[in-house]
Amino acid sequence: MELQKRNFRKERIGIVTSSAMDRSVVVSVERRIKHRIYGKFIKKTTKFFVHDENNECSVGDKISIMETRPISKKKCWRLIKIIEKAK
Repeated sequence: MELQKRNFRKERIGIVTSSAMDRSVVVSVERRIKHRIYGKFIKKTTKFFVHDENNECSVGDKISIMETRPISKKKCWRLIKIIEKAK
């Protein structure tokens, strides 16, 4: 029986909201949840501090990020690729 490679790391797609730090960006990931009583869909936003090794992201870029080991106190996500550059 051959063992299959499993990837337990979470992946998210979000928009860069800040790139003022060196080798770090702040990414906002939006999700929609349904209200438990009224049934209306609500947008919730989560901020992630992401490691950007080459400082290639700018504000407004749509990027893909992956969970990784802690790099600093708040940073435990890293950049996979830039999906769409800001206009």
